[in-house]
Amino acid sequence: MIKLVKVNNYEEMSLAASQMIADQVSAKPDSVLGFATGSTPIGTYAELVKMYKHGQVDFSRVVTFNLDEYCGLPRECHQSYYYFMREQLFGHVNVPDNNVHVPDGMAEDIKKECENYEQRIFDAGGIDLQLLGVGLNGHIGFNEPDEVFYNKTRLVGLTDDTIEANARFFNDKKEVPTEAISMGIGTIMAARKIVLIAGVDKAEVVKKLEEEIVSPQFPVSILHYHPNCVVIAVQGA
Repeated sequence: MIKLVKVNNYEEMSLAASQMIADQVSAKPDSVLGFATGSTPIGTYAELVKMYKHGQVDFSRVVTFNLDEYCGLPRECHQSYYYFMREQLFGHVNVPDNNVHVPDGMAEDIKKECENYEQRIFDAGGIDLQLLGVGLNGHIGFNEPDEVFYNKTRLVGLTDDTIEANARFFNDKKEVPTEAISMGIGTIMAARKIVLIAGVDKAEVVKKLEEEIVSPQFPVSILHYHPNCVVIAVQGA
């Protein structure tokens, strides 16, 4: 079941999402949080950093898992999601380094890395709150439109649409990796709470989501089956 919350602008969306995350940590200081990358959550992370600096939230016992990572990019590469999270959040708050988990896109054995990532989430007790963005084609994480919903963390090939959308973060479209490691739909759906944020640029995606037609061709639609999902969308989205 999806609860849709419409807000007036990006700032309100970021504030609302960050407050939900902060409330989760306040209620359970050792929360396991799932994080997303991309341009949409940048404001949310900025608000969390402000809250931390003002003593409003303490991440010292929090454990984090990121949704995905490009294959073939070392962590020090500015386009890697590990680097993104360091720049936007982890480098500015007190989450212990050994509590931060991002898939290793440089692993020699990607299949084993995926299996290990699933095990680490299980060992942590599962994800309490998962923050999601959504792609223009409805992808969550890097779960692209497909014939079926894939459950577990796995190697995925990126669609041309996703490569095109992400090219703005690179010097050239040819530099965008064509593969990534992504949490599966089942792993995402196992989170006890999901918060999806959508800017005004995702207006058509949110409109389609409201139609309640669940299909692997529109991966985000699976959230209709989640018992505790909040979608925070900018008006018009």
